[in-house]
Amino acid sequence: MQNRTVRLGVLGCGNVGGQLVQLIAARGHAVAERTGITLEVVNVAVRDATKTRPGIDPALLTNDAEGVVTDPNIDLVIELIGGVEPARSLILSALAAGKPVVTGNKELLANHGPELFAAADRIGVDLLFEAAVGGGIPIVRPLRESLIGERVHRLIGIVNGTTNYILTSMADAGASYGDSLAEAQELGYAEADPTADVDGFDAAAKIAILATIAFGKRVVTSDVHREGIANVRAADVDVAKRFGYVIKLLGVAEELADGSLSVRVHPAMVPTSHPLANVRGSFNAVFVEGDAVGELMFYGRGAGGRPTASAVLGDVVDAAVNLSKGTHASLGSFGPARFSPFDEMRSAYYLNIDVTDEPGVLAAVANVFGTHAVSIRSMEQEGLGAEARIVFITHAARERDIQACLLDLAGLKVVDRISSVLRLVGAD
Repeated sequence: MQNRTVRLGVLGCGNVGGQLVQLIAARGHAVAERTGITLEVVNVAVRDATKTRPGIDPALLTNDAEGVVTDPNIDLVIELIGGVEPARSLILSALAAGKPVVTGNKELLANHGPELFAAADRIGVDLLFEAAVGGGIPIVRPLRESLIGERVHRLIGIVNGTTNYILTSMADAGASYGDSLAEAQELGYAEADPTADVDGFDAAAKIAILATIAFGKRVVTSDVHREGIANVRAADVDVAKRFGYVIKLLGVAEELADGSLSVRVHPAMVPTSHPLANVRGSFNAVFVEGDAVGELMFYGRGAGGRPTASAVLGDVVDAAVNLSKGTHASLGSFGPARFSPFDEMRSAYYLNIDVTDEPGVLAAVANVFGTHAVSIRSMEQEGLGAEARIVFITHAARERDIQACLLDLAGLKVVDRISSVLRLVGAD
């Protein structure tokens, strides 16, 4: 097999970039044996080229990212700096120079993906991004290649390891949200400012990318209805367990019968019988439902430098092989998406309501449910001295009807507060 060298420029040398450079050094010989391609890292662009980086040859470091992109001696660019700018401009410059690009930048792709995909196709080079969703889990490539002929009608994903760790800790130890978050920060699973994770921004970016690929429509982060986990209480986790559920932060994308899309991120109760219920700790999983293929689940480590670097390396090898053959993997075109109004979304619901403990309370509450055509599937009542706590699980209802029901319930004199409202997912 004739050997060809593909020279790489890496933008960014954080946790993933550093692991990638070391992984290329460790696995380069095996890649060359299997593909005939020798991968050579020529430059690594960093903010501070004087900083010592273990395992990285200082001679590779530069603080001139634009110079790496435009260097005629570099064949392929790997973008791992994150954020929208300058990443977007650097990628467009690399593509304009005819260089394939591999990226793991979920924020960029979730907001400007279709623009970048179109630029890559127009020029005829690869733009690959397996590492943008699910760390080391192969999910993008199956959606864009293996399932290209499948009508995927729903994706349900646990795509944020931080929130999954927190919710698992709450379930296992009975800990509060605050204590579980503090533990996740101490162990390095959560940042000092955990907003992007716990408020659902990270998951929203990832489900937007997956929805775009799965349905062939342009979906960006602002199209995603987003709720975080800060209001999930230990009592909710406890009740969920008694009713046979676990609570997860889910990204959900589905194509409805009329062709419209519903794309959302929110905490949800998942039946313990569902495969996603057993995805624990910092692990991620994406559950795919299709017409012909049925149900598939992709599971693994959704974060971490080495697993994510592995996904990047897989894309680098693919792009390098395609470059040597003068071809590229087209993503095709993405049409405009039509979104179903969120208040038309249908789901079963869990409601936890504190009421005064007196005769007629249950009848008054049930009347409100009936007025808004919300059917009750199960109920549990617990006395709390002068108060009582009533937990309801409803049959499937429209979000709009549930919200109207909640408004009327809050106006009842016998209702002290509505403590929690969660949707049920996977409970068909």
